[in-house]
Amino acid sequence: MAKRGGFQGGMPGNMNNLMKQAQKMQRQMEETTKQLEETEVVGTAGGGVVEITVSGKKEITKVSIKEEVVDPDDIEMLEDLVMAAANEALRKMEELSSQSMAKITGGLGGLGGGFPF
Repeated sequence: MAKRGGFQGGMPGNMNNLMKQAQKMQRQMEETTKQLEETEVVGTAGGGVVEITVSGKKEITKVSIKEEVVDPDDIEMLEDLVMAAANEALRKMEELSSQSMAKITGGLGGLGGGFPF
């Protein structure tokens, strides 16, 4: 007669192993997030006349504009260069962040919108 109810065999051990792996992944993600927050990337535009530095927290930490690009009669061009450099820096940081997390999750970041830990 077969036993009924509960998980028989190796299931509790497998669940325990799964929980340990999840905790390890959580620690790795926390460490990687901390490292990324301390990282900075630079986006440039106009051949380097505008540089924007972005932190891993996705905050602009520095703006550098070369004097020769400042033309009071063409503010729109300067605005476009600043925007382009900022967008490039943000894209670089997002790519770096995605690559770093993918190393930990093995590319599973798309499950349910990512992990809550």
